[in-house]
Amino acid sequence: MAKAYWVATYRSVSNPDALAAYAKLSGPAIAAAGGRILVRGTPSHTYEAGLSQRTVVIEFDSVEQAQAAHDSAAYQEALAALAGGAERDIRIVEGV
Repeated sequence: MAKAYWVATYRSVSNPDALAAYAKLSGPAIAAAGGRILVRGTPSHTYEAGLSQRTVVIEFDSVEQAQAAHDSAAYQEALAALAGGAERDIRIVEGV
């Protein structure tokens, strides 16, 4: 079974306090669901139409595990804490 990667890119952050509250809850929720954070921070370089905004890459053992993590009650609580404080793009991609 191929691993899966949850890739989150932040287009903008309008409420840093909400992002901090989200981060406090989301890390433990993702870890409890089997996720391993591989990348978290701003890009060292951007190319083409890339934005120099926060990027997060999380590894899971499968697409199903990544989806279950996102849909879990603990992660949904983290999303509620974020409450529109950031505009993001989240994708779950199967590894090769």
